[in-house]
Amino acid sequence: MTQAQQKPQADRKSELLDREVEHIDITSFDARPIIEAMDRMSFTSRDLARATEIYNEMLADEDCSIILTVAGSTSAGGCMKLYADLIEYNMIDAVVATGATVVDMDFFEALGFKHYQGNSFLNDRELRDLYIDRIYDTLIDEEQLQACDHTIGEIADSLEPRPYSSREFIREMGRWCEKNARKHESLIETAYRHDVPIFCPAFTDSSAGFGLVSHQVKSPDRHVTLDSIRDFRELTDIKINAGTTGLLMIGGGVPKNFVQDTVVCAEILGKEVDMHKYAVQITVADSRDGACSSSTLKEACSWGKVDIAREQMVFAEATSVLPLLASDAWHRGHWKKRSRRNFSKLFAG
Repeated sequence: MTQAQQKPQADRKSELLDREVEHIDITSFDARPIIEAMDRMSFTSRDLARATEIYNEMLADEDCSIILTVAGSTSAGGCMKLYADLIEYNMIDAVVATGATVVDMDFFEALGFKHYQGNSFLNDRELRDLYIDRIYDTLIDEEQLQACDHTIGEIADSLEPRPYSSREFIREMGRWCEKNARKHESLIETAYRHDVPIFCPAFTDSSAGFGLVSHQVKSPDRHVTLDSIRDFRELTDIKINAGTTGLLMIGGGVPKNFVQDTVVCAEILGKEVDMHKYAVQITVADSRDGACSSSTLKEACSWGKVDIAREQMVFAEATSVLPLLASDAWHRGHWKKRSRRNFSKLFAG
């Protein structure tokens, strides 16, 4: 490609990547009046009001530890600060997420990169030529994403070559962010500062995968590996130690099933634990295909995973309703009386 051809392409890329996604601040507005109004409505509005009530009950229950699960692209879509604030304000105690949420979105922005507003009707062949990746109506610079891949590889290069749980490796990413990040409000770094563990059962299904493959190719005999079995054991240890638990689940997928299965795993280990006492799931998945992502919380009760007394499904796109739920809970202030669980300290040493 000639220089004359490169310049129009660079101009077009800059034109497309010119409107940054702004992440919503749940402290900047008070959603309590609208949630209270929704409670007097019907359909999804009343479901959301009840889900918000249940989440506030989790926060007010001094015995309840709260686990957040995240699947999908809500972080890229404007909820990134929301998730970090849930940790900052002691509104969740552990996280289970997809690799994309943790690495391609949160760690990506910690490096100083951004997500951009686009639209779903752009020419995807043109985007490929420009090295722009599309998530529905959101755009990412692929060259920056590859820089994220390489940074993961460099972190792995710096560690003792041995097996790590995803929680352990993500904690090292948080440690790295504390010293090197260009943006210091990431979920990863906030969790590191507050000893909140983050698990990512499918960690390599993300930029982390590319970086770790590169790391392993460079050091075929001495390299970092990921121990998914230890992931399951560690999260089950948290459930055993926590006692009463509540789930706030955004989307479904592996994170949802992983956290629900801790009850069954504890039983297999001979430990008596209660089902998750509280559960809220926000999803657009249809339950009729029998898939795990779309199974209802009532269905999970049949497996011995979730109690059905205080559960609520909200069938809605999460970026449209989660900020209302989180803002309501923040302004009601039950988090101010909670003690921090510091579950990462269970695995110290």
